[in-house]
Amino acid sequence: MYPTDRESLERDCDLEFFIGSGPGGQHRNKVESGVRLTHRPTGLVVTATERRSQHTNRDIAFERMAQRLQELQRPRVLRKATRPTLGSRERRLGSKRLQSQRKQMRSKPLHD
Repeated sequence: MYPTDRESLERDCDLEFFIGSGPGGQHRNKVESGVRLTHRPTGLVVTATERRSQHTNRDIAFERMAQRLQELQRPRVLRKATRPTLGSRERRLGSKRLQSQRKQMRSKPLHD
């Protein structure tokens, strides 16, 4: 559906730069090294602020956008409804019995 190669992403995405926050000193706090990509057809937004270099963050953002688009386009496998196995049924009933016994032990005895 949506191409994930770099040229197509550059054509379909809006590129925005911003000042990244957090540790990193003067270079990080004054330079617009953060990159935000918005994929226009889908509305997906991806940011990258890990590095101090805007160029490196741009590459990381495009890689993340490609990954997100591939995940979005992956066909969903429908789950077949199956009955619980005999072992799982026995475990569930056993834990219910144990919980019931614990609750009965908490109550005061009727005959003193």
